[in-house]
Amino acid sequence: MRPAMLWARTWVAVIISSMLAPTVLLAEITIVQTSKNGDRHRELMPLENVLQHDFYIELNSVNLRQELAGFGASFTESSAWNLACLPEKLRQEVLLRLFSPDEGMGFTLTRTHINSCDYSLRHYSYVKPGDLALESFSIDEDKSEFSGNENDQVQGVEIVDPSFDLLPLIKAAGDVPGANFRLVASPWSPPSWMKTGEHAEMTGGKLRRDQDENGRLIYYDAWARYLVAYIQSYAKDGISIWALTPQNEPGHADHARWDTCYWSAEWQREFIADYLGPEMSAAGLLDTENLEAGVQLYAFDHNKADLLDFVPVVLDDPNAAKYVRGIAIHWYAINLGGKSDFRGEAIAELCERYPDKTILHTESSIDLHPEDPIGQYWDPMNRDWTGGRFTPFSQYAIDIITDLNQGAIGYIDWCMVLSSEGGPNPYDNFNSAAVLVDPVEDTVLYTPLYFLLGHFSKFIRPQALRLEVLSDLPAGIHATAAKNPDGSVALVVFNDNDEPLTLSLESEGHTLSSTIEADAVQTLLLDPNNHANRKREKP
Repeated sequence: MRPAMLWARTWVAVIISSMLAPTVLLAEITIVQTSKNGDRHRELMPLENVLQHDFYIELNSVNLRQELAGFGASFTESSAWNLACLPEKLRQEVLLRLFSPDEGMGFTLTRTHINSCDYSLRHYSYVKPGDLALESFSIDEDKSEFSGNENDQVQGVEIVDPSFDLLPLIKAAGDVPGANFRLVASPWSPPSWMKTGEHAEMTGGKLRRDQDENGRLIYYDAWARYLVAYIQSYAKDGISIWALTPQNEPGHADHARWDTCYWSAEWQREFIADYLGPEMSAAGLLDTENLEAGVQLYAFDHNKADLLDFVPVVLDDPNAAKYVRGIAIHWYAINLGGKSDFRGEAIAELCERYPDKTILHTESSIDLHPEDPIGQYWDPMNRDWTGGRFTPFSQYAIDIITDLNQGAIGYIDWCMVLSSEGGPNPYDNFNSAAVLVDPVEDTVLYTPLYFLLGHFSKFIRPQALRLEVLSDLPAGIHATAAKNPDGSVALVVFNDNDEPLTLSLESEGHTLSSTIEADAVQTLLLDPNNHANRKREKP
């Protein structure tokens, strides 16, 4: 059964405050809420005749902040396999619910893996062993048919459309009417034959540092050409890569159970400055005079906790920094030891130190508890990787809002579709996702994460400019806002308290008030353009 997604619209006069003077907008307003109590983008009407409110929000419409790229989740081979097991009509409905801005959440920012990753069915790469010239390079692995024998988790499950692999999935998402998303690509590991020190196939170890007669690092050179060949091959297949990171989680290698490769900050600096950057430039993929014009290169791509140790090594070198558009971050380790630290100060510091670079959140995920895939989002868990109290819905909401308010341009979650058991994953690392599919019973569950991401992706569109929240918010209230290219303003508020609270936006003689439930996120969309258009249509 499809969860209802309805939105209430009414006309109110709303104040958008600036440091100079208030601007009064006669606007159409849309209010939706997702909560612990069961709301899933439930429509709300503004409250009337409210004499007292718990907090008041002012937005600064003069000093506009960073331009936003979007919100969404990631394409993986496991996601493709789950959808390949569904009847075509149901598969198309899932894609519509993910990517349509009208009938779904309109995801606008996505990510995928280069070579295999932890959510692939098996290890694979795109070249034959020993082929340093890359003559055998082919992305056929991303568009080959599923056999049903890739691993024990997929055996015996009927695949409705075996050809619906990773690349066909990305194409099908792009074919959804109104779909408009950007794609980030990241490698988890080079092929094993390019590495040394592995403890399993494509797992652990590092890229070999053998030198040629001129002192060039042979495998660094080959790996840079490999990544360029990937971008070019995807482009030939009709898929544009918007951004590239040189390595997913470069510090995660020693104890990894899946595809990984260790890179020190110095090695990544060297790789970008002397190999990848020049190779991308020579191929016409990157223009150092305009880093937004081609494929954007993002350094780091690991936990926010290590930002200040890793990133300056890369960006303080002008030979590397000239190729780097920004910094990619993950959320893991924000809650180790039972105390949440979303590293907002670290993000803000990097934005101040490197104002010409952007910050992009490229991964977050949680373990799946299949006995309660809905309730677990509001359950303080001690069974996850955090080592302390961790309430997923709360952590996600605060993490997204913190990243945006400190300067990030977008937020991508990990796998967008997984099975109801959190797979397939050959490494016994079972995650939740925005959408959970039972590939045997042909059922689909849209988790609270799906609706939470939609509070941002549906209402804050690409090229929106973040608005500063001027008000001092009460404890447990987190808010961010943005002005869309069409002039509409979206405010997202999260109430991390045990009681509902009333918020107000005020103007001369008019008050817009709304009650936000406990453990709830609420989006308010103010659209003066729609009002103006409708007003002109009246006789």
